[in-house]
Amino acid sequence: MNTDTQKIVQEVKSIFTSFLEKNQQRKTPERYAVLEEIYTRNDHFDAETLYIHMRNNQFNISRATVYNTLELLVAADLVTKHQFGKNVTLYEKAYGYKQHDHLICIDCRKVMEFCDPRIQQTKTMIGQLLNFTITHHSLNLYGNCQGNCEYKQKHPETKNNG
Repeated sequence: MNTDTQKIVQEVKSIFTSFLEKNQQRKTPERYAVLEEIYTRNDHFDAETLYIHMRNNQFNISRATVYNTLELLVAADLVTKHQFGKNVTLYEKAYGYKQHDHLICIDCRKVMEFCDPRIQQTKTMIGQLLNFTITHHSLNLYGNCQGNCEYKQKHPETKNNG
């Protein structure tokens, strides 16, 4: 883990500790292990994948602890929960993470991030025009990978259909 990541992990641990104390929740090593695992990742992940990854890396943790900790981290604004498509819930770290938007492939479910300053400009303009304070936004664009789509690699008969 590099020093920037270590610094962020320490900051989020401190924020999480304050959140747990304020909400009279237990401060368990397992909860902190989930938090640290999330903040060493650079992807969108589902709860089950996180659980399996932690178990495969010798963490003695229950599935329920992973799921419950994710909900606490969402409530603490340290993790963002996304509903991408039909019954697809993915998470990503939120602290120190710049506003961004998503492209989601409907075939392989790959999630790609992008940031376009024109979206921020539009958001500011609309807020001013409608006298509305916009605190955050979510933009998800759905379509098909044109390059390295995992679904199309496994199902080559669909290559010309997308």
